[in-house]
Amino acid sequence: MKGVILHGGAGTRLRPLTFSGPKQLIPVANKPISQYVLEDLRDSGIRDIAIILGNVYPEKVINHYGDGSRFGVKITYIHQGEPKGIAHAVGLCKEFVAGDDFVVYLGDNLIQRGIEKYLNEFQSGEYDGYILLKEVEDPTRFGVAKFDDSGRLVDVIEKPKQPPSNYAVIGIYFFKPVVFDVIKELKPSWRGEYEITDTIRLMMKKGYRIGYSVIDGWWFDTGKKDDILQVNSIILDETMKREIRGEVIDSRIDGRVTIMEDTKVVNSTIRGPCIIGRSCLIENSYIGPYTSIGDNAKIIRSSMEYSIVLKGAIIEGIDRLEESLIGESAKLIKSHRRNAIKLHVGDYSEVIL
Repeated sequence: MKGVILHGGAGTRLRPLTFSGPKQLIPVANKPISQYVLEDLRDSGIRDIAIILGNVYPEKVINHYGDGSRFGVKITYIHQGEPKGIAHAVGLCKEFVAGDDFVVYLGDNLIQRGIEKYLNEFQSGEYDGYILLKEVEDPTRFGVAKFDDSGRLVDVIEKPKQPPSNYAVIGIYFFKPVVFDVIKELKPSWRGEYEITDTIRLMMKKGYRIGYSVIDGWWFDTGKKDDILQVNSIILDETMKREIRGEVIDSRIDGRVTIMEDTKVVNSTIRGPCIIGRSCLIENSYIGPYTSIGDNAKIIRSSMEYSIVLKGAIIEGIDRLEESLIGESAKLIKSHRRNAIKLHVGDYSEVIL
């Protein structure tokens, strides 16, 4: 069994962060989103993994994951370049798959309990393909499953105006190599992309056996800021432990707080669950629950909660920061002049005062 992680896409809904790197490398609880995907594959017994690279700083993906050895896997990189759809990306993997069964996992999707259970169901059920579903409130935003009266999957429809069910197809797919023959017959959709839903529909039309499971627990497609903040809070809540490796001076640390090496906390209050990375300075500040602060950040005379601060950011003199996603090496500094606001804001940024 092999694994394929899709690491492309423009990430337009997360601009300006995605002007400087792929969306899948944005961290939640101080770990890139796609690293959770890679570790899920590894923990399910899959060690041979291909990462499909897009055209948004693919070198950053390679720099982070390398050959995969430090994660306990072997990584092969395949360049897709311009996004032409999930099915197109899958089609590029034929040589890598080399006749094995494989799982395709979108690098910005996260599920609560991992894929091992569903991998076993796929392998034991003699399916040609297997998809995972989740009931959602607004199925018009997704590919949607259609069932007959007996509960058998009979169709998958992309973003239907009148959904046949509330069960969305999430970004995890299991296939036998026959899928490559089907992909060759696809034509681009109205979006100009080769759709994975069209692939599944054509497989069913040709008589291939497609199975499905409705997943347990939560699922997030982390394509927007609010999604990232929410999954950050959930992962902190579910996984964070109290672990103080840095230096704490005249400060109060409440609850499940992780403070990494070479970080100094001075005259501050920190309430968990939250995580503070390496070589940070937290001084005269309040860090509230559900906050992740990346390495080398500085938080001075500020307060925040339910936020993500990426590495190297500087926040100084900000009275209250909530529900915020602060980019790498960004600076938020309150002016000493009264009623003065000075901004250096890039394209697609959002400032709420």
